[in-house]
Order: sequence, then C-alpha cells, then structure tokens
Amino acid sequence: MVAELTVLRDRIDEVDKALLTLLAQRLELVAEVGEVKSRYGLPIYAPDREAAMLASRRKEAETLGVPADLIEDILRRVMRESYSSENDKGFKKLCPELRPIVIVGGNGQMGRLFRKLFELSGYQVRILEQQDWPQAESLLSDAGMVIVSVPIHITTQIIERLPKLPEDCILVDFASVKNKPLQAMLAAHNGPVVGLHPMFGPDVNSLAKQVVVYCDGRQPEAYQWLLEQFQVWGARLHRTSAVEHDQNMSFIQALRHFTTFSYGLHLAEENVQIEQLLALSSPIYRLELAMIGRLFAQDPQLYADIIMSSENNLALIKRYYQRFGEAIALLEKDDKAAFIDSFKKVEHWFGDYAPRFMSESGSLLRQANDNRK
Repeated sequence: MVAELTVLRDRIDEVDKALLTLLAQRLELVAEVGEVKSRYGLPIYAPDREAAMLASRRKEAETLGVPADLIEDILRRVMRESYSSENDKGFKKLCPELRPIVIVGGNGQMGRLFRKLFELSGYQVRILEQQDWPQAESLLSDAGMVIVSVPIHITTQIIERLPKLPEDCILVDFASVKNKPLQAMLAAHNGPVVGLHPMFGPDVNSLAKQVVVYCDGRQPEAYQWLLEQFQVWGARLHRTSAVEHDQNMSFIQALRHFTTFSYGLHLAEENVQIEQLLALSSPIYRLELAMIGRLFAQDPQLYADIIMSSENNLALIKRYYQRFGEAIALLEKDDKAAFIDSFKKVEHWFGDYAPRFMSESGSLLRQANDNRK
C-alpha cells in the first residue's frame, strides 16, 4: 500500500510542478497584456472578455471530465493575482496637462493607496498633512486637483479650512458620507467639485471590479477624465445623488456595522471561547465570525464616525431594535406559525435574489471550509 501511494504521490507532484510552470507562463503573458493596456489606456478589467473566457473554459472542462466549478475557481484566483500584477506595469495618464494633485491626508491608508495609483499613472502628487498647514496656501496655489482623504468627523472642517483654490482646480472628497461634504465643497470652491466614495478598504491589491460611487457636484465635464481614470484602474463606477447615497449607506454600512458591533460586544460580554466556536462551527458561521473579527481588527474611530454620522442612522437602528423586539415576542409566545409566516414574508421580499444568493454564497462557504485547519 505504501509503495503504491508513493508512486501515485510522486506522479501528482510531477503534475503539480507542470501546473506551476504553466502558471508562471500565464503570469508572463499577463504582464505583456498589462504593458499593452498601459500603453493604450485600456482598463485592466474587461468583464466581457472575462465572462467569455470562463464560459469557454467551463465547457472545455466538462468535455475533459473536470468539474466546471473547479476550473472556474482556479481561474478566478489566478485572475485576481493577474489584476494585481498588471498594476505594476503602470497606467496611461488620461489627463497629461493636469497640474499637481494634492492629497490632504495623503499619509493615511486610503491616501497612500491613491497616491500610488496616481503616481503609477504618471501624475505628480503632493501630500498635505496636519503639520503642513502653515504652507497650505503655497502647496495648493497651483494644484490641478485637491483630494480630501481624512477621517469622516473632520472632513467638513478640513474642506472649510482650505485656502482659495485655482478656479479650474478639481475638488474631491473620499468620505463614506456624501451630502454634508459635497455641500461643504460647493460652498468652499467655485470650480469643479465631485464627491467620491471608494467602496473598499486600503488593503485591496487592485481596483479591478471594485466599486467607486460618485456624486456630481459642479462642472462634471472637467472631471470626466478622472472617472475614466478610475475605469482604467479597473474600478466599476456607480453614479448617484448625495442624498440617495447616504440613504443607502445607512443600510449598507451604518446598520450592518452596528449589528456586527453589537454581536461582537455580546460575545465578549458572554466571554465565549472563540476556539470552541471555531472547532464546532459550520463554514457559514466560521465566515460570519471572521467578518465580525475583521471589524474589530480595524479603526474604531472610523466605525463610530460611520454609524454616528447621521440622525437618520440612529432612527433606522431604533426601528431595527423595535423589530428585533417583535421577533423576540414570537419566541416568548412560542408562536412557530407566526415565525414561519414572517420568514416567508422575507423570502417573498427577496424573490429571485434568495436562490441567487444561495448559489453565490456556496463558493464562499467552500473557501471557508478549505481554510479550516
């Protein structure tokens, strides 16, 4: 038995080495693709090309008796690495005449991320930090674009503190709330204004497939190139009004973060042993626990700012608290029929999204199980 296994394992090792060689060749080709895209200003993410390629490989896999989901999982992981490596080739500079970009808060995590992207695209970038404010007027006097990338609770204050900018300078903010900062920018500057919300953290390796929300402020024709530059970096743009943005972020961020905070607080107060939870958990609970832990590994000031940024957030959380109490009442009454009715009501509200999310979450759960030790 040992001898037979050794022979088979040796053959598997040889196949693995061949796979490594092929992966190295693929990455070399991706590097060449990155150079071409950089030269011609093409986005690093081409959704039509990706979808067509995956569909073809799935059909070919089925012909060979290989599970189609397996080859798609492998290729998606390889493509994620490919998008990151394409970053190293730089990007085409879509606005070559732009004067220096000044990032207020450029030494913060998001500031550093976008400084890197702009510099990879050939733009001149300056940084304005707290100690630089005595020189702010001279630093900003010839700016072609000013980006405010500071904590939410001081964003409006920093915008109001800016000295007079050149009339054609583009004023941008990266805050995760949009209405108040956008109004502050419009009041502080008579030139082009746009509010941006990158829907990702500073730890991303690439902007491929990442969402950037933008809210028009003034003179959109002046910053159209900026939106196109984000697309060259691979981002997906979504346009909305500042008011609609903040309403949706109340659900996407404030409520979600608050419930995660509350659950984490409850686990800590109950003094639950995390090791035991992990040992006994299903993949879905392991993934949920990981997302809770992820929140508490980050800056508490950021999440306090997001959750407490609006009275509307508080009102929404109070309504959630009320419905949580109503759900508890079903338990107190041991009313399974009412519970099932409520369950079906939500199922109906989700509609076709419920089975779709069931399918999409499957790959996440398989990965969570793969990571188990």
